[in-house]
Amino acid sequence: MTGDERFERAIAAIDAANADDPFTLTIDGAALPKEQTHAEMMTGWVSELDPQASEELLLAARAHHIRRWMIPRSTFPAGRSAYLRWRRALHSVHAELTAAILEECGYARRSVERVAALVAKADLLQAGDSDAQTLEDALSLVFLDTQLEPLLDDLDDRQLRRALGRTWRKMSPNGQAAARRLTLSQRTVEALTRLVDGFADE
Repeated sequence: MTGDERFERAIAAIDAANADDPFTLTIDGAALPKEQTHAEMMTGWVSELDPQASEELLLAARAHHIRRWMIPRSTFPAGRSAYLRWRRALHSVHAELTAAILEECGYARRSVERVAALVAKADLLQAGDSDAQTLEDALSLVFLDTQLEPLLDDLDDRQLRRALGRTWRKMSPNGQAAARRLTLSQRTVEALTRLVDGFADE
């Protein structure tokens, strides 16, 4: 098996694992499996943000939320600390599932561990890892593209500012510049611009 064939096999296996997502995301009027669609968007953003992205980074982008629905948020209590425990549990499951797929596809142990670490968010962002930052930027862009507008109806201005602030401050200047180029509704663009300009004044 060539390197390209191995990569395509791994991508296909990740997509197959996400294909039976019971949750959907509507894109251009079509209801699509949510995590598979997010994964495709992540891959696209990583390729745009880093045209020289490594194979490991592209695989991590595709698998970042693999079978996320397996551990619903409702299985943990309410509150911030429980939310963080839920996130850690998800990261562990994502990394384990991804590693199993890559091992089956014949990837070397070093590559498997690198992808799993990126998927698990193993303190790489805090350590200044450039791939982890690109992954965080891509994740933030998918969030802004698919979830910001619904939040405008669900959150008051203070809550929205706090939620968006957490996202914006984790993004690199490259990611923030990409966010300003997103094709969003006029209402969402106005809200994003107003909030982001407010962060600059703080």
